[in-house]
Amino acid sequence: MKFPFVGLLFCLVTNMMSSFAQDTVYNQPYRPQYHFSPRINWTNDPNGLVYHDGEYHLFYQYNPKGIRWGHMTWGHAVSPDLFHWKELPPAIAEDEKGMIFSGSCVVDTKNSSGFGKNGQVPMVAIYTNHRETNQSQHIAYSLDRGRTWTKFEGNPVIDLNQKDFRDPNVFWHEPSKRWVMSVVLPTEKKALFYSSPNLKTWTKTGEFASADSPGNIWECPALLEIPVAGSKRTKWLLLISIGAGTPAGGSGMQYYIGDFDGKAFRSDFKQGDVRFVDYGKDYYAAITYNNTPRKISLGWLNNWQYANDIPTNPFRGAMTLPRDLKIVRGNNGYELRQEVVKEIRPLTSDSFQWRGMDTRELNRSLDSNRIKGDTYVLTFEAELNTAELGAKVRKGAGEETVIGYDPVKQEVYVDRTRSGKTAFKKEFPGRFSAPLKREDLANGRINMQLFVDRSSVEVFVNDGQVTLTNLIFPKPDSQGFEFFGDGFRAVTIRNIESVWP
Repeated sequence: MKFPFVGLLFCLVTNMMSSFAQDTVYNQPYRPQYHFSPRINWTNDPNGLVYHDGEYHLFYQYNPKGIRWGHMTWGHAVSPDLFHWKELPPAIAEDEKGMIFSGSCVVDTKNSSGFGKNGQVPMVAIYTNHRETNQSQHIAYSLDRGRTWTKFEGNPVIDLNQKDFRDPNVFWHEPSKRWVMSVVLPTEKKALFYSSPNLKTWTKTGEFASADSPGNIWECPALLEIPVAGSKRTKWLLLISIGAGTPAGGSGMQYYIGDFDGKAFRSDFKQGDVRFVDYGKDYYAAITYNNTPRKISLGWLNNWQYANDIPTNPFRGAMTLPRDLKIVRGNNGYELRQEVVKEIRPLTSDSFQWRGMDTRELNRSLDSNRIKGDTYVLTFEAELNTAELGAKVRKGAGEETVIGYDPVKQEVYVDRTRSGKTAFKKEFPGRFSAPLKREDLANGRINMQLFVDRSSVEVFVNDGQVTLTNLIFPKPDSQGFEFFGDGFRAVTIRNIESVWP
C-alpha cells in the first residue's frame, strides 16, 4: 500500500504545483503589466492608502474565496515605488460580525489611540463593518507595519443604526489638532464629517450635500487640502464616487473644490456646475494616500455595470495608475489636474520618435520600423484644424481602440466599439467623450498621453486637464498603430516594462 500512496501523493503535489505555477504567472492575455491586480480572485475599491516606513500600502476590497464579488476582506500589497507591488496575505478578514467594507488607514505617530506599545508606532485602519441590515464604522490596529491586525474590542466607534452608512476616510487636521473623518450616507447622497482626538471617540461636526449631483448614490469620499499651483494659498478637494449618472454611463466620480474649517466643507461651485474626475467608463472609488506630502490618488479600474462579467482569469479587477493631484486657477475657476506619478519613468524606454507634418509619412514610418506593442505610453502633439485627429491603438484583425479629438463637437473621445471582446455585457462597447473647448487649448494645440496596457487605456490630455480611463480586451496579437487626421507635429512611443517577476 505504501507505493501506490506515494504515487498518488506525488501526482497530487505535482498537480498542485502546476496549478500554483499557472496562477502565479502574471502573464495572462489580459493581465495588466504595470497596473496592480491581485494574483487571483476578485478585487474592487482601493482602501487604506498610506505611506509608512518606506512602503506604500495598498489595501483593497478582496474576495479570498472567488472571482466574483463577496466575502469582502481587506487584501494587502506593499511597494517602494507605487508600481512594483508585493502581495501579502489578506489583512483584515470577514468574521461573524460582518464583511470588511471600504475605509482608510493612518499612521498614529503621536499614539493618540494608545494602541502603541514599547515605542512602536501604530497603524490604524478605519473601515465599515457590513451586515445585511447595518453598516457601522470600526477600527483595527497594527504594530508590525501592517502585517498583522487586531480589531478594537470597543467597536463600533460610530453606529447610526443605518443600513447604508459607509466608507470612512480619515486624516489628521493640524489646525484643530484632531482626526477628521468624512463618511457617507449613500442613498441620501450626503457626506458627514466627524472629529476625534484619539480615533476611538467621534463627534459629528458637519455635513455636505449637493442637489445637482447626478448619481443615485454617493460612496468613497476623500477630503484633502491641496496647494493652488502658482500661488501661496490652498483649497480643499472633495472626491465623491457616484453609482450612476456619469457621462460614460454607470459608476464614476465627481469632485468639488472649496473650503474646510475643520468642521464642515463648503463648495465654491455654483448650482449646476458638475465636475467629473474622469470621463472614461472605468474609473471609480479613487482615494488618496495618507502620510505623504504629495497628493497621490489611486482608483478601481472597472464599472459596476459589468464588473462581475469582464473576461479575465484567474483574477478579476485591477487598480488605475497612481496620479499626482493638483489644483489650478483656470477658465472655470478652480480646477483639478491629474498626472501619472513620476515613478513610472524608470519603467519606460524609447521605442519610436517622429517629427514632421505628413500623417501618411508618420504611418509609413511606423510600418517600416515594425512598431508594435501592448504596454507603452504614446505621446503626441498636434495643431487643430477642422477635421478630427487622433490615434488607433491595439489594432489588428478587425480590432482597434480609437482615441481622438473632434474640433466640431469640441470633445476628446475614446471609442472601444471594436476594441476586442465587447459582447459580454451590452453596456461595455461604446464611444465615450469629454468636453474640451478650443479656447482652453493653448496656441490651438493639443497634447495627449495614452497609457496602454494589456487590458486598458488611460488618456491624459493637456497635462491632465481631462482624463479618460477605459478597459479593453483585444486579442494578444492586436498590437498595431495608426494615426488619422492632420496637424501632428511630434509623436513619441515609449515601451513600459512589466513590473511582475
